[in-house]
Amino acid sequence: MFEVLVLVAVVVVLAQFNKRVIQLEREVADLNANSASQWRATVPEMARAEPPIAPVETPLAQAEPLEAVPLKVGPAEPEILYAEARPSEPVEDAVAGEPVESVIAHDGTPEHQERTSSFSFEELFGRKLPIWAGGITLAVAGMLIVKLSIEAGLLSPPVRVIMGSIFGFVLIGGAELALRQEERVRDDRVRQALSGAGIASLYASVLVASNLYHLISPLAAMLGMAAVTALAMGLSLRFGAPSALLGLAGGLAAPALIGSEEPNIALLSLYLALAVGGLCTLSRGQRWAWLGISALVGGFGWGLLLMLGGALSVPETISVGLYLMLLGVALPMLGFAGNWQARLRLITAIAAAAQMAALVAMGGFAMLNWGLFGLISLAMLWLAHREPSLERLPPVGLVIVLLLLGVWPDPRQDQFALVMAGAGLIYGLPALWRLWRAKGSIIEAAEVAAISLAGLWLPLYHFYGADGFTPERPTDVRFGLLAIAVALIAAVAAALGWKQAERRDDARFAILAIAAGLLLAFAAGFLLPDWLEGDAIAAVGLGLLILGQRAEDKRFEPICWIFAAVGIASNGFEEPWGIEPPWQDALQWGLLAALAAAFAWKARFKYGRIVAQFLAPMLVYLGLAPLVADRFEPLIAPVLLLALATVPLRLAPAMWSVMVVISAWAIEPVGQWLGEAGESLFGAPMNVDTVPGPDDAILKLLIPAASIGISLWFARARLVKYERIGGLALGSVLGVIAVHSLYKLIFAIQSDFVTYGLAERTLWEVLLLGAATVGWKLKREGVSLAFLGAAAAHVTYYTLFLHNPLWAEQAVGTLPVINLVLAAYAVPAAILWAVERMPSVRRFVSDRAIAIGWMILILLFAASMLRQLFHGSLLVEPGLSQAEDIARSILAIALAIGFLLWGIRTEQRDWRIGSLLLMLAAVAKVFLWDTQGLEGLIRIASFVALGFSLIGIGWLYSRQLAPSKA
Repeated sequence: MFEVLVLVAVVVVLAQFNKRVIQLEREVADLNANSASQWRATVPEMARAEPPIAPVETPLAQAEPLEAVPLKVGPAEPEILYAEARPSEPVEDAVAGEPVESVIAHDGTPEHQERTSSFSFEELFGRKLPIWAGGITLAVAGMLIVKLSIEAGLLSPPVRVIMGSIFGFVLIGGAELALRQEERVRDDRVRQALSGAGIASLYASVLVASNLYHLISPLAAMLGMAAVTALAMGLSLRFGAPSALLGLAGGLAAPALIGSEEPNIALLSLYLALAVGGLCTLSRGQRWAWLGISALVGGFGWGLLLMLGGALSVPETISVGLYLMLLGVALPMLGFAGNWQARLRLITAIAAAAQMAALVAMGGFAMLNWGLFGLISLAMLWLAHREPSLERLPPVGLVIVLLLLGVWPDPRQDQFALVMAGAGLIYGLPALWRLWRAKGSIIEAAEVAAISLAGLWLPLYHFYGADGFTPERPTDVRFGLLAIAVALIAAVAAALGWKQAERRDDARFAILAIAAGLLLAFAAGFLLPDWLEGDAIAAVGLGLLILGQRAEDKRFEPICWIFAAVGIASNGFEEPWGIEPPWQDALQWGLLAALAAAFAWKARFKYGRIVAQFLAPMLVYLGLAPLVADRFEPLIAPVLLLALATVPLRLAPAMWSVMVVISAWAIEPVGQWLGEAGESLFGAPMNVDTVPGPDDAILKLLIPAASIGISLWFARARLVKYERIGGLALGSVLGVIAVHSLYKLIFAIQSDFVTYGLAERTLWEVLLLGAATVGWKLKREGVSLAFLGAAAAHVTYYTLFLHNPLWAEQAVGTLPVINLVLAAYAVPAAILWAVERMPSVRRFVSDRAIAIGWMILILLFAASMLRQLFHGSLLVEPGLSQAEDIARSILAIALAIGFLLWGIRTEQRDWRIGSLLLMLAAVAKVFLWDTQGLEGLIRIASFVALGFSLIGIGWLYSRQLAPSKA
């Protein structure tokens, strides 16, 4: 009885689900019966708004009947207007698209109620549910009668089953009586409830006879359920959709409700095909889309259950396969789906193909299963040819079969080749036939390309190498030939469309040509030596680039750049230099450089050309490097740069590429020099053994710097300003570091920095100053300012501040006046002198700054000279004699007087202020410090000298600052 209760529950749910369908039928009947009455409320308004319509001369055969409707429109208007009796049409809600419900009022006139998504309490519980509840109650009552007879032992099992069947037919007879007494019953749901209860009773009788009493075999029970289903479909034509709904539920649930330890799969498949086909046919006849769709969904559910039930024998596999073919191809054509008809066929065909693929996989990829999949593939192709809206079916089937081939575990080579060839023929030939015809599209091109690519990749996945992807040369040869063969398929397909003008409108030609190129690249990888693989891939990309330009198809170029990039990258993963013969490396990278140059020449993509031109010299360098001795490898790039500069073309990216190689070689020596220079900022000396050696300085820095300068000169007309500035900056940096490193060899300072440090720095600063002078003479103001700034920075930081002989151990020489102090301070003096006479610099340097610089420089120079007179070469030796101390004061006063006289002469107040400050410092020193240790005449002489100095300064100030007289 459990199955019966389940069936009753299903009936209740489905009855509620189909209330809209029942309501729609009733509304159509009401509208047809009251078509004339529907316009009575609107005709008076029309009559008041418009004059009477004149009769139209119409042939009798074509005239539609007119109905005279009496109208009361006023005393001055005609009493009768003739309104056309329009045919009844279902009225739909403008928003929800639902029909308007028509009900009869108490006075006999029709009223219209708009259906809404919810019902009132009275509508639901007073009008709708009781009738259906009554039908369900009758069905349950029949079951209870049978149950009571069983408990009382009144009836034998056969009699009980017969009485249950009789009860079901009686209920169906009651439904027929209700239909015949429609004028009295006036409610469709009465007959629908009675017929539904009768069908449920018949289903229950068959199930009880089979499962409970075992009076009939499962086969007989299946036939009985099929008969009841057929009866339900027949009754639906008379009583409406609920009977069809019960037939749907019972027909599809019958195999599950009828228990059988060893079900007959073939018979079950036949039954399901007939049941679903009958339901679809009824759906088409009654235009019930829900019925056909539901039947197909249930049919596919059974298909899945049949496959999950266990291993299938050959007949069972054939029956299930044929059932899936019918379900995916034939049966959807019998059902009604309205505007969804094409989509329904597409979905069912895809679902059938997917379940067929599952059947193949679950059947151990047997050849029989593959044959069944081939049949459904042919059916899908037939559908796609028959219905243009199903053109997406073949690609879906192709994807499914390729996935199946990919997951096929341990296939035999002969079977795999047979299936692969069959799939290619089934899907490839129709696609190739349609490819360049009127209905051809990118879908067919994608199919042919997918077949070609899968023809290599799938065997490669399954059979390449003994241990997965372990390369073996014989295997490589076979796969190389296979790659060429499948590449020809795509190439021939593309060639067939070469003369087609429409090939430029879409990507068909590009897809096929690129697929052929990709397969050729694989063939090259299998057939050529490893060191030529990258060149072959890039060559294929170049071929596609030229083909795309000949075909006037811009879709090629982005893919071509990918080929080029992969080719270069694959070369980068080869063995390093020295493993293979030098000529091999040279040929490998040289060919790749030529291909890059060809890309730079032929490509249309601007930035791609720049990249190719940038890479070509690097690849040339990589090709020449194995042929040149290691010591002279840094000279390859400078020679290439000079060669590029002499070509009468704009090759700025290529020149910068070579400069990158030059910079790469310079990284080590430049880094070494910069490290030592950084430490020198904190006082550590740059000795000769801490800077780049002669080889590095000449080969990696000096010669490259010279080549950069010469190349910039040759190509100056073909370079923009920022390119020239960038190259000049790089060459200048390399050149300065090289010259400085080589200059260190002159003094070769290692541990004697104290002895030669000042002399080395002074000469270096003189050289910088001399370079600035040359630049100025050549009217290269920028160059001159650069060297002048370098000299000023160097002398200020290192000579005047960090390593000043007044406070750092630096030997200046033993001769008075004629020593390094004079030379060291001559450099900053020359710089200040030059700054005063350079208008471009004077815009940024004030007169006060220059005056202060001069005064500081004079003070330091005078102090250094005075110190040298008393201490000799090392000015930092300890000790300060009384005479030196007094000499300092006298020198300060003398300098103060000199500053004052110069300030008066040049009318510069800054010098006079400096003089005053220096004098005050000297006076303070004399009074607070110098006179403390003096006695006698020396002390008196000091004060006399100081007094006269003060008087003289005061007189000069008073004279200079006195107001002028007439």
